[in-house]
Amino acid sequence: MEYLFSRKDLKKLIIPLVLEQTLAITVGMADTMMVSSVGEAAVSGVSLIDMLNMLIFSVLAALATGGAVVTSQNIGAKKTEEACRSANQLLYTVLAGSFLIAILVIVLRIPMLRLFFGSIEADVMKNALIYLVISAISFPFLAVYNACAALFRSMGNSQITFKVSVIINIINVVGNAICIFIFKMGAAGVAIPSLISRAVGAMILYILLQDQTLQVHFLKEKFHFDLQIIQRILYIGIPSGIENGIFQMGRVLVVSIISGFGTVQIAANGVANNLDGMGCIIGQAMNLAMITVIGQCVGANDEKQIRYYTKKLLAITYVSTIILDTLILISLKPILGLYGLSEETTRLAYILVMIHNSCAMFMWPASFTLPNMLRACNDVKFTMIVSIASMFTFRVGFSYYLGVHMGMGAIGVWIAMVIDWICRIIFFTTRYLGGKWKKLALVQN
Repeated sequence: MEYLFSRKDLKKLIIPLVLEQTLAITVGMADTMMVSSVGEAAVSGVSLIDMLNMLIFSVLAALATGGAVVTSQNIGAKKTEEACRSANQLLYTVLAGSFLIAILVIVLRIPMLRLFFGSIEADVMKNALIYLVISAISFPFLAVYNACAALFRSMGNSQITFKVSVIINIINVVGNAICIFIFKMGAAGVAIPSLISRAVGAMILYILLQDQTLQVHFLKEKFHFDLQIIQRILYIGIPSGIENGIFQMGRVLVVSIISGFGTVQIAANGVANNLDGMGCIIGQAMNLAMITVIGQCVGANDEKQIRYYTKKLLAITYVSTIILDTLILISLKPILGLYGLSEETTRLAYILVMIHNSCAMFMWPASFTLPNMLRACNDVKFTMIVSIASMFTFRVGFSYYLGVHMGMGAIGVWIAMVIDWICRIIFFTTRYLGGKWKKLALVQN
């Protein structure tokens, strides 16, 4: 059997993805530290809008995922012309969707903030509105960047996206430092560099995809909507967008539960979330790799390779996650010491990270990487239903029961998270072993 991806191909795909995820988390931590120097009103305004932005970003990312799946399947089926046409239609789709979202957000900005956050202080509202409007202007650029990056990954070329991510993150960090520390621009000083960096990233990737020698590129054709291709993209993108959006809403609800437990537990939860993100860096990269690899196997109509690469990528994810989480747990005490927390907060953060990482090394890949195999096989409705039901039944429901009703606080919330993982593992593993995804994998080819 001739394999679609050699070991060298997988390394070229996965390693830049891991570096890109690492860079994003590192820059995120640097941004957080810089924003904290702006002042309470600006920090509060930015943090509130970031919760809304995560909902919107997840929808835009889902559309890009839909395009990546369709393009990968066309590549696997050796339908190069069709892959290029799907690239054009993905670009038109994300632009139309992002412009619509941006306009709605700007027009409805005040009632929307009142709806989500009620009556907030005037200074916080002012900063939130500034940050929201500038963020909304960047949505089309972010959408184009996500779409173009997804197209490069669908070709197995993640080196380009990593190099461009280095450029845009440098622009973002340097821009934040200049706007915040030198020009004292407050919330605008956080938002404007993000806008510029997203615009630069989108333009670079868009220009690169004009290269007609690339396996997938933008065709020089008259603008038109191809409803058949768009339907295929939305078939994957809409359920994934709903799933991602509601998942983020569920996380907001969980944070709101924790916020009622007091300052110590809020701080410990924030630090633990920060460290947990580091433990899942490789897993997040493998989620993206799974879409590309399995998508091409589906396009090639090769069930044996679908199963082979699913097992191979899961094995890589498990081994790397176990190693990384073990290293974090071994060095956890000195790491927590860097945060300068009180003894009580440090103790609780230690417990939360122990719960997460000791369970994540055995559960996270099957909970979050395996369902991306199903999505690449067009089995998107099942993953959406399971993810949403499990989120609200176990993560949110049990967070309230264990955290509030049983008086376990943040520890109860994190135990509820593990219960959510167990539910996801049972359903996704059963679905994979049952083989119902095979019929869906063939339906679009």
